[in-house]
Amino acid sequence: MSLPIDPTDPIAVLAALIRCPSVTPHEGGALTTLQELVEPLGFSVERPVFTEAGTPDIENFYAACGTGPHLCFAGHTDVVPTGDEADWSAPPFAAEIRDGMLYGRGAVDMKGGIAAFVAAVARRKARGEPGDGRISLLITGDEEGPAINGTIKLLDWVAARGERFDASLVGEPTNPNALGDMIKIGRRGSLSGTVAVKGRQGHVAYPHLADNPLRTIVAVADRLMAEPFDEGTAAFPPTNLEITSIDTGNPATNVIPGRSTLTFNIRFSDAWTPESLKTEVLRRVEAARTGGSYRVGRDAAEIAVEWRGRPSESFLTRSDDLIASLSASVASVTGKSPQLSTTGGTSDARFIKDHCPVVEFGLVGQTMHMADERVPIADLEALTEIYDQFLSRWFASRAAVAA
Repeated sequence: MSLPIDPTDPIAVLAALIRCPSVTPHEGGALTTLQELVEPLGFSVERPVFTEAGTPDIENFYAACGTGPHLCFAGHTDVVPTGDEADWSAPPFAAEIRDGMLYGRGAVDMKGGIAAFVAAVARRKARGEPGDGRISLLITGDEEGPAINGTIKLLDWVAARGERFDASLVGEPTNPNALGDMIKIGRRGSLSGTVAVKGRQGHVAYPHLADNPLRTIVAVADRLMAEPFDEGTAAFPPTNLEITSIDTGNPATNVIPGRSTLTFNIRFSDAWTPESLKTEVLRRVEAARTGGSYRVGRDAAEIAVEWRGRPSESFLTRSDDLIASLSASVASVTGKSPQLSTTGGTSDARFIKDHCPVVEFGLVGQTMHMADERVPIADLEALTEIYDQFLSRWFASRAAVAA
């Protein structure tokens, strides 16, 4: 019979969570472990399952305790696949500790952040500190998956019950090099699409009898990437488009393909909305279709543009007490003044921002999604202390406003 896990010890908590093979979309025992950890701390726990046709069912987790100003910690227990386990120096779900590091899938992204927050709350309870307000944990098993049956539906489920958040902290890995480097106070938007060009298949020796769609695709690629979308804004770096694939499905060297596709993704600043950006992309595609220099003497090509997935809008958090409380806590523990950033990819903060102000701070992300994903034990302890101080500072700021 195993001994109970000490919830004040982030190393023990993280090791227990890593040993749950919760590769998305499977729960893998991670939510059960989390429930066993937080219920003795006074949290009530519910685990709603959400479904949607064509996507896997996802079990989610919501735990809350206390009354008053409401701070929500958000994150996910699902992890990406391990890849070839032969590339790991230890089994990816063994939670091995050596040379001051804890190894395992999810150590950084983001079971480590969850473990540190749970430990911070447990330490406050162990010290007998009075409840300053309401604390909740909003945890999904769908962040690394389609993100359809996870946080976005869990937020709506909580709101339908009459719950309201005053602020949220997301424990994603935010630091590029060392703990204390960076707090995320917003995220760029994301928009993806596919451009399909219809041609006419034929023999390369008789191009006048065929119509090569690559002549147009090359022009589209040039139009999409050559002109900057913007120069960046006060809070965001410049909007950037990357072409991620050009494909004909044609393995032959002597056949002109009959169709070609181009896929792209744009990470955009607050100078754009998804709709205004779509308009600009269509303008550029049309210019390439009608003005391509590779189709001299031919009619304009037939082009179709398809938008892929759900676009994400850019957002910027404007909550001085939330940002100041977290920044001061990071500085107190690490001695650093963290950079306030909107760089990087998307996260579930893009959904939370519609419900309350949200910031993100977690571990160093250098090994996330890699073989031998790992976290320094010292960083895990420091993050726990940061979260502990942050809770005190944020609740104190809310009390000061109320007074």
